[in-house]
Amino acid sequence: MKKIVYPSNHALLSSNDGYATISTVNLLLVILFVVLGVSGCTEQINTQKEPISQQQFHWKLVTSWPKNYPGLGTAPEQFARWVNEMSQGQLQIKVYAAGELVPALEVFDAVSSGAVHMGHSAAYYWKGKVPALQFFTAVPFGLTAQEMNGWLHYGGGMELYRKVYAPLNIIPLAGGNTGVQMAGWFNKEIHSVQDLKGLKMRVPGLAGEILNKLGVATVTLPGSELYTAMQTGVIDAAEWVAPYNDMALGLHEVAQYYYYPGWHEPGPMLEFIIHRPSYNQLPLHLRTIVETAARAVNQNMLDEYTSLNNQALNKLTTEHGVQLRQLPTSVLLRLRRIAQEVISEMVATDPQVQEVYSSFHAYAQKVQSYHKISEHAFLNLRTLENKQQ
Repeated sequence: MKKIVYPSNHALLSSNDGYATISTVNLLLVILFVVLGVSGCTEQINTQKEPISQQQFHWKLVTSWPKNYPGLGTAPEQFARWVNEMSQGQLQIKVYAAGELVPALEVFDAVSSGAVHMGHSAAYYWKGKVPALQFFTAVPFGLTAQEMNGWLHYGGGMELYRKVYAPLNIIPLAGGNTGVQMAGWFNKEIHSVQDLKGLKMRVPGLAGEILNKLGVATVTLPGSELYTAMQTGVIDAAEWVAPYNDMALGLHEVAQYYYYPGWHEPGPMLEFIIHRPSYNQLPLHLRTIVETAARAVNQNMLDEYTSLNNQALNKLTTEHGVQLRQLPTSVLLRLRRIAQEVISEMVATDPQVQEVYSSFHAYAQKVQSYHKISEHAFLNLRTLENKQQ
């Protein structure tokens, strides 16, 4: 049998023997087949591809924050700006501060009913409607901002978050994190648990239920009302956010003692909530833009607070005479025991809370086990180095 040798392109085109002629024909047939095949596939793909909708959308976004308020209030404005730019004006969002369209603590109702398209707030404000939502803002002695983002986006938290909100006609997205907050402003020093008894304090979420068990009368008030409430004696103490925000509200003018650490909100997550039918009306590329912009805002807010809290705290203590205090260990340990009791009671009586907390707790155990030999170990090392210098 004659051995077949595949000729070069030059030989194929120039040779006059029968083999070259047959190979040339075969090659041309192959090329023609490929061209026709590709053309056919392209035609098939083009016929199945839907044209990108050019319809314009105009949304209303309401918030729980004062107009142009640093961090919390500017985040939704930034979100709206990024969505407008990425969509080239196809989706335009107008942001309304607390009270401009709806009251600060009625954002949930406005979005759920479809009165507005979106909201920016904190899920624990709606605990009276759905107790499980508290776990998507902050859990006392729970997850940090870094850990909270991990649970939400890679630990099953987002699936549960959307499941809880689904019957309420809402789609949630993470909308920012302030990092560990401060324990709050007080007009008297706290030396023991007894010093908490009888106080009237603004503090939302699970922390409010915990402090109630220690004899504290807790209320939930929007940020815009805190200054007057402290000034007039309606409340004796107030938890808001951290130095960057607290100074902007002027809380240092109506309270003397500023306590840490923020045992109640170690990684408080804010949220964008979207009216489900409005979201479903968007073409796919606009939905992607909305979710991408929210993800960017979520990280950007944490960057902002990490950078500016320290500057604000230095100003509060050096220029305004604020007295910084650490909560006694005995108080923190008591608060932690009560936190476990409160959560256990909720888990035992509410199946939805049980489902959410089971996921939260399982993730916390795994991630905190690793953080003992990573973040926590490093921070201890850094503290040790600072003491030795």
